[in-house]
Amino acid sequence: MSNVTQVVNFHSIKPANACRYDAATLGEVMLRLDPLDVPTASAHLARFFQGGGETNVACGLAYTFGLRACVLTALVDDPVGRNIQNQLRQAGVDTSKIIWFNTKSDGSRFSTDQKGTLMNGINFTFAGRGVIPSDTLYYRAHSAVRQLEAGDFDWDTLFGSEGVRIFSTGGIYTLISPTSSTLALEAVQKAAEHGVFVAADLNYRSKVEPNKARAREINRQLTPYIGFLVGNDSDLSDALGYSSRASSEGTSFEAWLQGYQETVRKVASDYPNLSLIGTQWRLASNADLISWGAVLYETATDTFYTAPVRKDIPIADRTGGGDSFASGVLAALLKGKSLDEAVQWGAAHGILVQETPGDISMVDEKAVLAEVKRIQVGGGVKAQR
Repeated sequence: MSNVTQVVNFHSIKPANACRYDAATLGEVMLRLDPLDVPTASAHLARFFQGGGETNVACGLAYTFGLRACVLTALVDDPVGRNIQNQLRQAGVDTSKIIWFNTKSDGSRFSTDQKGTLMNGINFTFAGRGVIPSDTLYYRAHSAVRQLEAGDFDWDTLFGSEGVRIFSTGGIYTLISPTSSTLALEAVQKAAEHGVFVAADLNYRSKVEPNKARAREINRQLTPYIGFLVGNDSDLSDALGYSSRASSEGTSFEAWLQGYQETVRKVASDYPNLSLIGTQWRLASNADLISWGAVLYETATDTFYTAPVRKDIPIADRTGGGDSFASGVLAALLKGKSLDEAVQWGAAHGILVQETPGDISMVDEKAVLAEVKRIQVGGGVKAQR
């Protein structure tokens, strides 16, 4: 399926001293209202978080792993937008590439009014409790980021004169509006042109695009420009159209992996530009208890790397686990680690983010390395005094 021959392999990621940024991510970021331990319909109090499938990757790279990451998105210049920006800054993310829509109604390309005609995306996310599942309600139909289109970012400056080692986007942003896919396609094409390694998480969400045929059509245009594809069995089916025997519903990691291996080999055969394919694996006993694993496939050597399965782990908030898996893998690649280390970092970072509230991790690299060591030796959790 792929006619693109100049996609960068993970072995050829640019050196840090040749680039301003270790990573740049394109995507949606929203203000998340978290009603604590009460479902949204009955809530009276809430905490504020920022989060987005694609921008969570940048936050993990910057906050946890100390890497230079920037986000490419759009926000309305109002207190909600500035709250999101301030939270991104607190995570160590460069926000200078954000496109701001002023509220002056001045007729310019990036302008709106003060009536909320355009808005910053907001979601209400209840983390769930026991047999009550997590639930997210989105308000994004008129968000600023949905207005972006091809030509709105200067890719030649970003990827060329400034320099980026890894570019990351995902299936939430690419399907979010009639024009988002054209901008995402322009971005990955420019990244390939400038020798930037591209990662993308299929991250299919029916609340974003219920039409799977449209999702598959768009993702099949983007995939030939990707080096590292993140997607579980359902993503590969919903977003790319690959049938799979794999299913994480009520089965073991080992049984799931057999079916997943068959599927990703088909994907790799159809898209020879892919050098890595991987995903996290989650089996939920209830909203508070999961088993967690991860796999990373190197296409050139037909080698699968897996992390030890963490069984029956109590969690606080499942949101962002997959994004943190991706950022853990990418951080390892950026720091010159092996693929075996990369999948361990991804699995550890992914479970740790679910131990804290919000979409992004509240841990540092030291905690990730400690979790890698803990699971490998089969140890418990010792109090730090």
